[in-house]
Amino acid sequence: MAVFAGGVRYEIAGELFQPIACHCSQCARTSGNFAVMTACRSSDIRLLTSSTFSWYRSSPKVERGFCSRCGGNLFWKAEPGAETYVTAGTLDRPTGLRLGEHIFVGSKSDFYELTLPQKHEW
Repeated sequence: MAVFAGGVRYEIAGELFQPIACHCSQCARTSGNFAVMTACRSSDIRLLTSSTFSWYRSSPKVERGFCSRCGGNLFWKAEPGAETYVTAGTLDRPTGLRLGEHIFVGSKSDFYELTLPQKHEW
């Protein structure tokens, strides 16, 4: 499951976890708003086309994967990298997933309201 059109295409062979909405300032800056991500085992992701794929180290223990052509935000991975978070908007539909909770709501912007369970941090 999962394909992102353009210079990066990928598939996920294993199970996807319940998505979360992250409202931290880094996710907001890389996505333009909060980021909704699901997770899978890193070993379950296979890049099919990766000519424009890059990893960016956004903090000492975190990398973000993106398309260097369009800037599309694709992945988030913390060391040691056993799990990779995948931006839900890049998944083929229907996903069959349902948003589970909001995290880092203390950093959220003031132009929207939340209704699902919330955590002020991770």
